[in-house]
Amino acid sequence: MLFLSKLSLLSLAVVALGPSGVVGAIAKVKDARRCGNEGSKPEAASEAVIKQATVKLSAAIAGAHGVSTSSSSSPDGQRAAVTSVVATKQIKVYFHVIRKDNTAAGGNLSPRAIAGQIAALNADFRASGFNFTLAGTDFTTNRDYFESVGPGSTQQTAMKNKLYKGGASDLNIYSVGFLKGAGKGLLGYATLPFSISPNSRTANKDDGVVFLFSSVPGGTTANYNLGRTVTHETGHWLGLYHTFQGGCTGSGSGVSDSEFIVPGSYGLLFSPLGSPLTFFTLSPKAPAEASPAYGCPTGRDSCPSSPGFDPIKNFSESSTSSLTDARTMLTNNSSSSDLLTVDYSYDSCMTQFTPGQALRMVAASQQYRRL
Repeated sequence: MLFLSKLSLLSLAVVALGPSGVVGAIAKVKDARRCGNEGSKPEAASEAVIKQATVKLSAAIAGAHGVSTSSSSSPDGQRAAVTSVVATKQIKVYFHVIRKDNTAAGGNLSPRAIAGQIAALNADFRASGFNFTLAGTDFTTNRDYFESVGPGSTQQTAMKNKLYKGGASDLNIYSVGFLKGAGKGLLGYATLPFSISPNSRTANKDDGVVFLFSSVPGGTTANYNLGRTVTHETGHWLGLYHTFQGGCTGSGSGVSDSEFIVPGSYGLLFSPLGSPLTFFTLSPKAPAEASPAYGCPTGRDSCPSSPGFDPIKNFSESSTSSLTDARTMLTNNSSSSDLLTVDYSYDSCMTQFTPGQALRMVAASQQYRRL
């Protein structure tokens, strides 16, 4: 289970209603996120399953459009071929609003705030081949849950046992206040998919994402109110680790640093909004990262022996980046700093997932979430 934290004193004060219908008020939030599971390591068994799946998926995609860039095949034809291998994965979302009272400051999210969070998820994951649809919303007024839910807490167990819906392919998200106990000061945390038996359609009720209610788009948590806490945590839910995991060796995240797009001839990637096709290859020397990045430190280079700057814009850093829709795999000729990572950057700094991350999420979701 992975979770993010605000390293700060939480000073609550009622403020004017924001554009998303969130009143909140975390004053003096220190510019930092911290994941409580930074020291965790991918398990050998699950990584072997993912590796085998990604190799098979890569071969299928390559076979669909051909390694050669034959001009006899039209862009639409090539796009259709890739889509036939990996169609957009549809994920139902069950949104559980936990509140201490009926006020916005007490966690009572408005329909606009909920819709905004789903829209943010779709904007961030669309290029990676995932689409999220709100399947249900419920409201629970419970001060103890709102204030004290955290990783492994009795409140979390009771909350999830009562509210969880769906199965392994469905995303349950819970908005809470993180004011006391194991969850105090967190931005969010999530379960990884690897405890689910491969090819099973069921998951235990612990499965899902828990996040700070005021981090929704338009919320009141400064620097973390564009909805990307849920994006970051959903990246974990789909099988991603942090970009800085493994340090400068780059192996600890489960995605090799070599999986970084540069112009070339292998891998058909589609640009958004119908832009012309661009072909890319995977560079063997892409940026690594020694430790979490905070804020938006453009030009940071924590691994000077590795080419490129740190991937501070990645959704798995503190932001998230998206692989690509099997039909759209990232198209622009990006530098390393343009990639989303699972790091600890500001929401505004996080913009996309790398192709390697996208491929991993697709493979993990196929193997463990039956998507």
